[in-house]
Amino acid sequence: QVQLVESGGGLVQPGGSLRPSCAASGFTLDDYAIGWFRQVPGKEREGVSCISSTDGSTYYIDSVKGRFTISRDNAKNTVYLQMNSLKPEDTAVYYCAASSVSYYLPYLPYEYDYWGQGTQVTVSS
Repeated sequence: QVQLVESGGGLVQPGGSLRPSCAASGFTLDDYAIGWFRQVPGKEREGVSCISSTDGSTYYIDSVKGRFTISRDNAKNTVYLQMNSLKPEDTAVYYCAASSVSYYLPYLPYEYDYWGQGTQVTVSS
C-alpha cells in the first residue's frame, strides 16, 4: 500500500524552527520528485518547496527562500523540510506529496500522484 506520513509539525513561537518529515511506505521515494505544500482555510493549496528525483535540484517559493530547506534521506525513505525563522504567516497544514514527473521540477498540486494526510504548523506567541 502506497502511503506518505508527515510528522514533526507543532506550535512554535515566531523566529523558531521546526523540521517536519515525510516518510514513505509501499514505494521508493527517490524515484519521485517530492513536494511540500501548505494550506490555510479558505485558500488554495500552495506549493512551498520541491526536490527533484534526478539531480537533487530544488525549488522554493519566494516567501520561504533562505528560511526553509528541503532534503531527502533515501536510506530512510524520508524527506524533510527544515523551517527556520518561522513567521505567523507560515501557519498552515503542511502536506508532502510525490510526483512521477522527472524532466522538470513540479510545483503545482495536480502534478502530484500521492499525498500525505498533513501536519499542522502553528507559529504564534
